[in-house]
Amino acid sequence: MEAEARHKPDVLRQYEGAGIVVHWEPSLCIHVANCIRALPGVFDPNARPWVRVDAAGAEEIAAAIRTCPTGALRYERTGGPPQETPDVPSTVQPRPNGPLFVRGDIEVINARGEIIRRATRVAFCRCGHSSNKPYCDLSHRAVGFQAD
Repeated sequence: MEAEARHKPDVLRQYEGAGIVVHWEPSLCIHVANCIRALPGVFDPNARPWVRVDAAGAEEIAAAIRTCPTGALRYERTGGPPQETPDVPSTVQPRPNGPLFVRGDIEVINARGEIIRRATRVAFCRCGHSSNKPYCDLSHRAVGFQAD
């Protein structure tokens, strides 16, 4: 089955505003909705574009993005403000019957030993059924995954 266009790994959206560029990688988004709860005026899934970077200040937007556990939302500060820094120490938080939320200085390495992603936040699949391995795609819900 052909993957829905937004779930293809090479899709990346950018939204530029004063002092910040927001990057959204739909293939990593599992709709936790922390961004929407934090800043509904900026992150509105019913609007197009769904990210309105001029609806809040750059620091508010950056703070909301840091609550995204998957790394689907990232930001780049423009004009000199500090960029996102990894959590120290790194943490791994198993979600009940769901993915592993990892925060820190993360390098994802493929079977050939190549770094395929550097990130500060990732949601890894632990049910084994994701079609986006090693990342969670919510397949655990469809298969009824139960953690021990």
